[in-house]
Amino acid sequence: METGLTHLHNLLRYAIVIFLIINVVKSFLGWFGKKEYAAGDNKLSLFLFISAHLQLVVGFVLYSVSDVVKTATSDMGAAMKDTVLRFWAVEHMLSMIVGIVIITLGRIMAKKAKTDSTKFRRQAIYFTLAMVIIFAAIPWPWADMGIAREWF
Repeated sequence: METGLTHLHNLLRYAIVIFLIINVVKSFLGWFGKKEYAAGDNKLSLFLFISAHLQLVVGFVLYSVSDVVKTATSDMGAAMKDTVLRFWAVEHMLSMIVGIVIITLGRIMAKKAKTDSTKFRRQAIYFTLAMVIIFAAIPWPWADMGIAREWF
């Protein structure tokens, strides 16, 4: 079960990466290009929102069955001294939750904005911040040993 969830979690990260990049680029282009906030822009942010929350649910399930996390939580004092255990038990999960909360706030704040420029500006700022946090906490294949995950 853990292997299947890990593969699903790895695959979903690319949906979030793609939707984040597209939303950030479109938001900055809309903001500085003084474009109209269209239904397509709203749908793109909705797809990002849905992908992020689906990834969060899969991540929580994976967190609850992960052998690495079970090892870390059995002795949190020792886990905090081990960079790999600390990453999986605390840093990855906390960073992703913060990133998804920021995506959620960005979507809500954009929907509540009165002007198109404000909608794009809020999305650009919130989604860029979320992207930085999420990209920093993704276990990319080139990351340190023990943290790195394969492409798929």
